[in-house]
Amino acid sequence: MKTKEQFLNILGQFLTEDRILAVEPFGNGHINDTLCVRTEGGEPAYVLQRINHHIFTNVDMLQSNIHAVTTHIRNKLVQRGEKDIDRKVLTFLPAKDGKYYYYDGESYWRVCLFIPQSRSHETITPELSYQAGKAFGDFQSMLADIPEGVLGETIPNFHNMEFRLQQFHDALRDNAAGRAAEVSRLTDEILKRSGDMCIQEKLYREGKLKKRINHCDTKVNNVLFDNDGNVLCVIDLDTVMPGFVLSDIGDFIRTGANTGAEDDENLDNISVDMETFKAYARGYMETASSFLTPLEISLLPYGGRLLTYMQTVRFLTDYLNGDTYYKIHHPKHNLQRTEAQFQLLRSLEEHAAEMDDFIKQWL
Repeated sequence: MKTKEQFLNILGQFLTEDRILAVEPFGNGHINDTLCVRTEGGEPAYVLQRINHHIFTNVDMLQSNIHAVTTHIRNKLVQRGEKDIDRKVLTFLPAKDGKYYYYDGESYWRVCLFIPQSRSHETITPELSYQAGKAFGDFQSMLADIPEGVLGETIPNFHNMEFRLQQFHDALRDNAAGRAAEVSRLTDEILKRSGDMCIQEKLYREGKLKKRINHCDTKVNNVLFDNDGNVLCVIDLDTVMPGFVLSDIGDFIRTGANTGAEDDENLDNISVDMETFKAYARGYMETASSFLTPLEISLLPYGGRLLTYMQTVRFLTDYLNGDTYYKIHHPKHNLQRTEAQFQLLRSLEEHAAEMDDFIKQWL
């Protein structure tokens, strides 16, 4: 942790004239270090973040993406005649050199305005699922007309299933941690599904599925609400980039509609919560149906299976590689995560027909 003087120097690189009273840890993000900046009066005024440039290796592209996205959303809100716009879209401050980040020789930093009277939620309910669906659908809808090429991929091939399977095959071949024999059952289950799980890349090559601008981290805690429970805005924009529309509904199903934990030791705890899925889908379709094609709509439930399968593959790949990517709390943690994700995948497969039938009402 840096000293207050060091933080003041960093903050001084941005266009702030307030007297800084305190810089304190804020939130529970796993990627970037986030701090709350309090000024005279004691109220939070800014959010200071140290960008994890080991994951987001092209910080210039990252911040260019975020600036383009927030500017586009702000313009849409103005066109709608929205009020209180500074609470409905994140506002990042430029540094003195005009860039939306500052490099101190060691780390990359950015600053945005703190949104007052706002809160996020860690636990899920059907009502929050519905509100989150509306929020992420509206987010995608507002960005649907960003011209191709404006945004880059901040993490290349992030939700590319063919790429993730190639990583898995490489990990099996190399067997760096000597664990391949131990996971042969899971390997067989992954490989027998591999063809069915590369549908989006195949459809894209055939010209039947287009790339959209997605959030790619659609957890309920990435939506800010006001004190009355109304959605303010979507936050955590680092992974906003071109991809397939299945990513955003798929990742919410994977995380929000799981009755267990992502790494649950007790597999009996894990199944798909259909009420959560239906609530999210209703909210999402209210705001996203205007730009979705019939093919995209029909594939939305498949997105849940796809993203859950993808995460199963990624956890097992990391286990085979010797736990080099995800932080672990015990030697078998990535294997435990793999088993838990695979259990959710099986539940999603069991409910596939019911989920498909529910989505058909929008076709």
